[in-house]
Amino acid sequence: MDYQTILYEKGEGIAVITLNRPKSMNALNSQLFRELDHVLTEIDGDEEVKVVILAGTEKFFAAGADITEIGGIATPVDAHRFLKDVQAVFNRIEDLEKPVIAAVSGLALGGGCELTLACDLRIAADNATFGQPEIKIGVIPGAGGTQRLPRIIGITKAKELLYTGDFIDAQEAYRIGLVNKVVPAASLMQEARKMAGKIARQPGFALKITKIAVNGGMNMDMKSAMAYEARCFEILFSTADQKEGMKAFVEKRKPAFTDR
Repeated sequence: MDYQTILYEKGEGIAVITLNRPKSMNALNSQLFRELDHVLTEIDGDEEVKVVILAGTEKFFAAGADITEIGGIATPVDAHRFLKDVQAVFNRIEDLEKPVIAAVSGLALGGGCELTLACDLRIAADNATFGQPEIKIGVIPGAGGTQRLPRIIGITKAKELLYTGDFIDAQEAYRIGLVNKVVPAASLMQEARKMAGKIARQPGFALKITKIAVNGGMNMDMKSAMAYEARCFEILFSTADQKEGMKAFVEKRKPAFTDR
């Protein structure tokens, strides 16, 4: 597929998706969602890819949903159709069996912030700005802001950001646990690739099972989640990597994982 709103590259087990609507501050529109959905399908079936990086430009990760498109929504039915497609793509990112790292530089507002919330990890450049300002135009976040944000940073701080629509900088985002680390803007992709490379060297199936266990367990009560974790743990004892990893540990050598 010839992408118009994103750039895609891969190598050394890492896929990089870059939002590419610079004239619109990477505003999220229907075409971008379709292209994201397509590239996620490609990545999901590509065994060479073990980790994904999702990035924007230096000044804009994504400044929000495309208001010119949103402004055309006239009825609740239209809004439902629009959000159904948006949520489906964000859920695909969250449910992708491969870890996704958001490399955030510049503005990550509204839908752009929600897009980062669907990722597993977030690395912020020191110029990054986060916020859910939807309340200021008479709506609420509709792609996970009212649900993922409280689960990540806690309900009290999430309500403050949702009620006020205030923006926060990278250091505040780190302080409240929204991002994993803050780095100089010039080294953002280098740091994202460094983290992605470290993750990509882990045994592939165990990596997938780890994400499945965490995400699945978050939607269960503790007793059910512990039982689910146990089943995930048990499955890994059928893999060659489990046997190689433990054997290498005993023999005090570096394991040679084969993702099997």
